[in-house]
Amino acid sequence: MNKIRLIIWREFITRVRKPSFLIMTILGPLLIAGAVMAMAWVGMQEATDYKVLVVDQEGLISRRLEDNKALRLTFFLDGTVWTDSAFKESPYNIQVRLLEGSITENPRADLIYKNKPSEFAKQWIRAELEKSLEISKLQKEGIDREAYARVRKPLDLKLYDVKDLGKESMADAKAMIGFFFGYFMFIFIFMYGVQVMRGVMEEKQSRIVEVLISSVRPFQLMMGKIVGVAMVGFTQFMLWIGITALMLVIGLAVLASSKFDPSVLAEGGMTTQVQEQLIAAQAQTAAAPVDADKVEEFIAQVNVPLVLAVFAFFFVGGYLLYASLLAAIGSAVDSETDTQQFMFPVTIPMIVAIFIAQLAVVNSESPAVFWGSMIPLTAPIVMMVRVVMGTVPMWQLLLSMALLVLTFIGSVWLAGRIYRTGILMYGKKVSWKELGRWLLYKG
Repeated sequence: MNKIRLIIWREFITRVRKPSFLIMTILGPLLIAGAVMAMAWVGMQEATDYKVLVVDQEGLISRRLEDNKALRLTFFLDGTVWTDSAFKESPYNIQVRLLEGSITENPRADLIYKNKPSEFAKQWIRAELEKSLEISKLQKEGIDREAYARVRKPLDLKLYDVKDLGKESMADAKAMIGFFFGYFMFIFIFMYGVQVMRGVMEEKQSRIVEVLISSVRPFQLMMGKIVGVAMVGFTQFMLWIGITALMLVIGLAVLASSKFDPSVLAEGGMTTQVQEQLIAAQAQTAAAPVDADKVEEFIAQVNVPLVLAVFAFFFVGGYLLYASLLAAIGSAVDSETDTQQFMFPVTIPMIVAIFIAQLAVVNSESPAVFWGSMIPLTAPIVMMVRVVMGTVPMWQLLLSMALLVLTFIGSVWLAGRIYRTGILMYGKKVSWKELGRWLLYKG
């Protein structure tokens, strides 16, 4: 045990002192925060001017279509047919042709564009045309529009769990939080599991391992490396979270203040009225209180201690399971190119787990979700969604944990047997058949 502890410390201190660790610790938050701020900056930029020509030969549109200043979208209505060449020469960049029978049969319109409209603009055009056609239908059927508006009210459908009546269910929000936990595990396991594999290959290529093996057993060396890399990963993640949060707070504050500064708005050619509206909207958003009741209700519906305990268990268990397999792969090959044939069976379960976790968000009772949360190779990611949603019986959770522990013990045993032979094997292309023989070697 003392030797494993020494190997863990050596692995940790060696990697932390590397320039690449320092560079990635600083570069990682810069990239993350930079990408977020870049998206925020792009989102604040002015959109294209959409001049939408609506061709309505049957005169179905009887009201003024509502323009959208935020989207810089303006409607123009015409009842004559426009040829494609005439449209190309026109100042309009979008043409919507209402087809015959739009009011009585299947409503349909063709949208022809010079510059592809954004999804927001397309949805606004669709909504305005649907509203106008609906009014035309009401007039044709002799139905009073105001009476119809009173009758036609959207259904406010709320979810309640029979086990917790009286409180609105937040299953969707809980599913998203569970998926976030699972996705975080996926990134960590993959990123640092591959680091374990590369570390083993580097020591094998440099022959340092021959010196180490003379003092410790191969299994101790493998476990020390796996745990040491995990500690480096935890340290780097904690630094990333702190630095990224700090940079985002400062960056977004600077971006927002410059965007809504009156002098900057005036330079943009905006009128005083528009400037006041934007500044008022920003102030309203900043002053809007967080719905503390919703937050408290959400926390009350989630068993936080259980979620954190399960997360820690599956996080550690999943990492150790995959890292041991990847360490075995690293010991069996001489170069990264040779890892491809062995990486495929290891990475496929992780990708499948992400797909099943996404399925669990929309259908947590699916049989695929159940089996995905039971099979040890996918359970660390899928089970988190079920646990946060509170849909997993205790016996299933305990069974999944037990299966993960048993599989981890088995995989470490298998990986250890491959590792002890492969780590000293040089200049030989290893096949699956060869790996099978290594498992049966004695000694």
